Amino acid sequence: MNTQANRPLAVVTGASSGIGYELARQFAEHGFDLLVTATGPALDAAASKLNKSGAQVDAVQADLASYEGVESLYDAIKATGRPVDAIAINAGVGVGGDFARETDLRAELNLINLNVSSSVHLAKRVLNDMVARGSGRVLFTSSIAGVMPGPFEAVYAASKAFLLSFSEALRNELKDTGVSVTALMPGPTDTNFFHRAGMDDTKAGAGKKDDPAQVARQGFEALMSGGDHVIAGSAKNKLQGAAAKLLPETAKAAQHRKLTEPGSAE
Repeated sequence: MNTQANRPLAVVTGASSGIGYELARQFAEHGFDLLVTATGPALDAAASKLNKSGAQVDAVQADLASYEGVESLYDAIKATGRPVDAIAINAGVGVGGDFARETDLRAELNLINLNVSSSVHLAKRVLNDMVARGSGRVLFTSSIAGVMPGPFEAVYAASKAFLLSFSEALRNELKDTGVSVTALMPGPTDTNFFHRAGMDDTKAGAGKKDDPAQVARQGFEALMSGGDHVIAGSAKNKLQGAAAKLLPETAKAAQHRKLTEPGSAE
């Protein structure tokens, strides 16, 4: 990677589209060089567009749902010979449907591997280096779904609750190290998420969604200001976050069901 020595380096996972691509664009437009990762041909096209912003961009194909994929990404990070100034651990996937009677176990185990295991694995590698250096910023993409039970996306919502708790715990552990940790909590966003999760026929999948560029900008700003978390996107998301502090879990589950139950878009 040809770089300018005075430019910081950011790593973004799941950067080929959606919130991940927009996070990478935020970093590029604010003077960072990039190492971006995802799977599939869309990554190279995304890297080419990001390169036009003036950033030096290295694209790494890696399946982060596997242990070997995370290790290959970390090897690529080390190969740059540069410190990671910021990392957005963003890659994730959803699975929609009735857990006991409909969804596929392998798909849900893959979800846990990508959303949870790879996030822990990559954070372990990168944070060790950041703490040794005494500086760095980490952004985890959680979700507003992480503050409530998620019927018909039960494993996904639980994975996002894990990331929120994990982020806040790490932030506290690292409070005197020079390393900050931030959780990004979007609501329904205009990406390919709902289609890939098989949720096109749900109220959430068919309804109005937030602009991923806005979500990414708010996440970037929270990261750079050292915030612990940000509920990004519409005012409705912020109201849901506030209500989650007051409502019992059963009431939150009932509200979530209205958005994610198959056929609820009709």
